Amino acid sequence: MRILPFTICAIITTGLVVALNSKMGAVPPLGNMLSPSHGLWQNAEPADADFSLDIQSPYLKAPVEVYLDDRLVPHVFAQNDPDAYFAQGYLHAKFRLWQMQFQVLAAGGRLCEVLGEKVGDNSVLERHDRKFRRMGMMLAAENSVKAMNEVPEDKAAMEAYAAGVNHYIHQLSPAQYPIEFKLLDYAPEEWTPFHSALFLKYMSYDLASDLDDFAMTNLRDHLGKEMFSKAFPAQADSLDPISPKGTVYNVQTPVPVRPANVDSLETAEPTGIAYQVDKPDPDNGSNNWVVGGSRTASGRPILCNDPHLGLNLPSLWFEIQLVTPEYNTYGVSFPGAPSVVIGFNDSIAWGVTNAMRDVMDFYEVKFRDSSMNEYLYNGEWVKTEWRTETIRIRGKADYIDKIPLTVWGPVMYDGTFQNELKNGKAYAIRWKAIDNSLELGAFKGLNRAKNYEDYLAAIRLFKCPGQNFVFASKTDTIAWWQQAKFPAKWRGQGDFVMPGWDSTFRWQGIIADDDNVHMKNPARGFVSSANQLPADSAYPFYLGGVHDVYRGVIINRLLSAKSGVTVDSMKQMQTDNYNIFAEMARTVMLNNVQENELSSAAKLLLDDYRRWNMRADATEKGMTIFYTWWNNFADTVWTDNITRKDGLPVPFPHDNTLLEGIINDSAFVFVDNINTPAIETLPQMLTAALNKTAEDVKTAKDLSWSGYRNVRISHLLSGLPGFSRMHLPIGGGAKIINATKETHGPSWRVIVHLTDKTEAWGVYPGGQSGNPGSKYYDQFVDQWAKGEYNALWLMTANDKQSPKAKWKITFSKS
Repeated sequence: MRILPFTICAIITTGLVVALNSKMGAVPPLGNMLSPSHGLWQNAEPADADFSLDIQSPYLKAPVEVYLDDRLVPHVFAQNDPDAYFAQGYLHAKFRLWQMQFQVLAAGGRLCEVLGEKVGDNSVLERHDRKFRRMGMMLAAENSVKAMNEVPEDKAAMEAYAAGVNHYIHQLSPAQYPIEFKLLDYAPEEWTPFHSALFLKYMSYDLASDLDDFAMTNLRDHLGKEMFSKAFPAQADSLDPISPKGTVYNVQTPVPVRPANVDSLETAEPTGIAYQVDKPDPDNGSNNWVVGGSRTASGRPILCNDPHLGLNLPSLWFEIQLVTPEYNTYGVSFPGAPSVVIGFNDSIAWGVTNAMRDVMDFYEVKFRDSSMNEYLYNGEWVKTEWRTETIRIRGKADYIDKIPLTVWGPVMYDGTFQNELKNGKAYAIRWKAIDNSLELGAFKGLNRAKNYEDYLAAIRLFKCPGQNFVFASKTDTIAWWQQAKFPAKWRGQGDFVMPGWDSTFRWQGIIADDDNVHMKNPARGFVSSANQLPADSAYPFYLGGVHDVYRGVIINRLLSAKSGVTVDSMKQMQTDNYNIFAEMARTVMLNNVQENELSSAAKLLLDDYRRWNMRADATEKGMTIFYTWWNNFADTVWTDNITRKDGLPVPFPHDNTLLEGIINDSAFVFVDNINTPAIETLPQMLTAALNKTAEDVKTAKDLSWSGYRNVRISHLLSGLPGFSRMHLPIGGGAKIINATKETHGPSWRVIVHLTDKTEAWGVYPGGQSGNPGSKYYDQFVDQWAKGEYNALWLMTANDKQSPKAKWKITFSKS
């Protein structure tokens, strides 16, 4: 039996000195929580728990058999899609119910219902719930449900999934609620298709939102157009795009022309904008690649994928196999939505990475007066539409938020949202995710795809967020498409807050699917994407967004040099810690540091740095030195040059700007502080940065890379470290194939070898169960940290008597 974490024991101990049946702020009635019959003790799961069950429901059309293997992965055998999704909904709820419900509360701006208006000094209402309501999350989910309801198969899938979730919820007593419900003192609510749609929109926010428009506007107004272009060049010199340089693009979609008056309109009223800086991790991305049979030892394709997302417990992913008469699909799913999201079947495999494209723009709106009932648009006053959002607050009256709707979309910031916006102006959001979408249809299509044509038809249903879909089939077809409904923009459109009173700044159209960048069976024998720009400047549409550079460079370098590729060599590559950014920076840093100006401690660090092999392995000291040295150098350069005197937020330029700047010119314009008369040189700056590094690390007990940083997998409630895994011994980092950061990294590593009988391996940093009292809660974390994989079992009907099938759940019609 799993021992309860120390933090829970501490809560219990504290609770013994108070009245056990009185609620204390956010703490539940401890008498109920400690009850042997109803409290948290009910959540401890025996190590030898039996998961076999017989489930009856009037919703089912035919029997369903589910076989659970020794890793608690369910293999679902159903005779039709709705029954398969009913079983999937039940299984998701059985093993991940609290996670599902809490993520939907967060997505819908409903955390106040559970946490109250504030947690400590943080306003949940202002910093979270109002933000998500005003950016249109609920509206987006409503539009998505409307679109899915118009497709009978999608509607049936969502309803069957919800019925399965609710069947599990209805059989629970309060004593059986997951422990987090007890800690927060609330109960699960019925699941609906709207909940699933809302969760999928939350992924759109996490992967596709771009909240830099305000900060970029602040910096442009501060630096001026010329200097801004030096800080944020259109394209990195070292870019190795997904579609190789020199590709010719013959597009049919009309290419927008940048209007002649754009510069004057954008800068007519210099903007100083204060806004909430909370936003998704900019490294929410991924790696994927497919090596064709011409480069593999077996002559068959190998597909690899590792999406980089937040590292949490319970994990974002849930492994599952779905089998119907039409398909046999294995992969990872989102607890909260039907189908497999990344996976493979008997014929094909597919993977995804984030396209990083900008599909979220902000427009300043001029209202006629404080009533906000009319706004200026093309010289006329247009009537405002309104949307009312009712936010329930635990222990208080509801908060009613009236949100203006404009031609652009909802007004996210205005004078009523003072916690985020201090200048009283209004800004509307135009976000592709708010439009009708059919993400579920895309995943359903991929699950049953048999060939390239099926794959292409499926991904064309996908509108937002933009994704790089890679593909491989047993017929040795490999492909990549960057897919979404991308706005056709003129160059620079959407980088800054735009004037919402002028239709000049509207999106001019949507890029046709055929004009999205793609490759099929390229001569080089592989396709790959790592969140870099999909194309060089020859592609006629503006791409926008924030793109990685270096993972794409090292992946393409390694794949170009490989032949006779095997699964083992792909495992090694997928967990590789070589730092190509450090390789590019090494010469310029060593050539310019002034050793005679270094402290004795800094000289020792320099000696270690010279001996470093440029790998970010867990035991490497050189990675710690390089990381700290570079960051000290970059922080000084950018802080000196771009900080606004009024303190308004501005973005730091990307590392490739500074690195390429100093490689190309030691007198790179930003090395010398443009705001002071004193002359600063690259040698001075690098030397000072290394001296500061010596001061920064002198108290560190362990300078090994894994010792210096704290890679951790945190419970979704950050206040529960006892439910988390801390101080994991793992290497990697940003700009590295193994892109593991402190709380972010490869959330699912998978390798699929498309031999006659498909072979696959995968691992994620978590476990199938969301119950911290279960041995299956964090079962795979240590394997993941070591770079080890689990063999994935694509079960068939002939395997039902296999000893691998440890438990059986039977679903039948009542």
